Amino acid sequence: MKYKEDFKGKRVTVYGLGLHGGGISTVRFLVEAGALVTVTDLKSHEQLLPSIEKLSLFEKNIQYVLGRHRPEDFIKADIVVKSPAIPWSDKYIRLAQENNVRIEMDSSIFFRYWKNPIIGVTGTKGKTTTALLTARILQMIGVDALEVGIGQTPVLDTLGKMKQNSVAVFELSSWRLSAFSEIPMKKSPQIAIFKNFLPDHLNYYSTMEAYLKDKKNIFLYQKPTDWCILNHDDPVLRNLQQEVKAQILWFGFSRPEKGKAIFIDQGWVVLDDGIDTKRIVATRELGLQGKHNILNATAAIGACWAYGVPLEKLKKRAKDVEGIPHRLEFVAEIRGIKYYNDTTATIPDATISALHSFTQPVILIAGGSNKGLHYEGFAKSVSHRAKNIVFLQGTATVDMKKALYERIGEKANAFYEESSMEKALMRATSLAQAGDVIVLSPGAASFGMFQNEFDRGDQFRALVRSLRKR
Repeated sequence: MKYKEDFKGKRVTVYGLGLHGGGISTVRFLVEAGALVTVTDLKSHEQLLPSIEKLSLFEKNIQYVLGRHRPEDFIKADIVVKSPAIPWSDKYIRLAQENNVRIEMDSSIFFRYWKNPIIGVTGTKGKTTTALLTARILQMIGVDALEVGIGQTPVLDTLGKMKQNSVAVFELSSWRLSAFSEIPMKKSPQIAIFKNFLPDHLNYYSTMEAYLKDKKNIFLYQKPTDWCILNHDDPVLRNLQQEVKAQILWFGFSRPEKGKAIFIDQGWVVLDDGIDTKRIVATRELGLQGKHNILNATAAIGACWAYGVPLEKLKKRAKDVEGIPHRLEFVAEIRGIKYYNDTTATIPDATISALHSFTQPVILIAGGSNKGLHYEGFAKSVSHRAKNIVFLQGTATVDMKKALYERIGEKANAFYEESSMEKALMRATSLAQAGDVIVLSPGAASFGMFQNEFDRGDQFRALVRSLRKR
């Protein structure tokens, strides 16, 4: 493949290995392409051992510079491949650019060498679920739909799996999308889903405008024959339509006055293709919890239609979709209490959506690290809809408690705070009775107590299942 020729013998610095798996995939890809790889990360060898062990077969071809960064690794390299989470303003990225060193990311490498259609999914919340639902509907229909960057799925491992009829379904964070304007590449997926736009990552972006600028790369370089699938219920996205060059398919709970759309009407997912209006699937037949997940499925069905799947096939397969791990995932029912894992709710709006997904009394497990967000809306919602709250320790928890105190006064002091997931779960279980639901929906990042949000959800799931044995 051409990428092997392009990287063979090149000195490549991988900036950020991490523990999520993306760095491992990038290093493995580069080594197999014949590059001379240096991996540099501020974490120590001990901290990164789980990732390093997965690269043990390639250890003779990798130089590790850990616990520090050396300027020469950014000046003398032919290419620097940066982790998505490292900002473009970083001093070592600037150093590389000043010395005319080529900068790449896993997303930019993928878009350079993937020659088949790409369905890209972005949005502040719901992009993982929407991307997985899109891929799985296509797979059930018989399309060779490959999952790229979805959740913890690595990106560059997929390049070698490309067949003549493959389509990539790519979850694109704002960080990964930033590559297309910063490098620049002038690339956007042929089908782009923009789920929503909410406050997030304000510990990374200086303004919401800067955050939106990166997000817009999902459609900015599309062609008139491409498709952009936009949330009509989101006022920010409605205002973007003048910037979209592709065909627009609106989705949402409201039907637009004009234009093609897929929307919810009287308990059905309905498609208006500009000629006819047709029902596709009843929302009750979708195996999903929560209105926001119904909306995710609606966007996914729209993407499959835009890709060219006939409506009759969509009608047969859309009802077979199921819930996604870590996203309002039903874990177990024990002694009449239902447990749900919604660990990827890392912003307050996501927790609010989770709370509105239940009619039963909710004991909420929330809290963690703040990403520069505000919790007034969170306090309003949980004070009305949560029977009780058990907090995990962290900076966001301090802000949540403060917002709750300002809303309900001394009643906020009745809530609990625990130092581990096990203690939080046991506390929540002690507060619940048959007919209640216990929901882990933190509304905050996982830094400090957990490796990442998936570790947080895995711990919750394992502990719930261990309750069955007691």
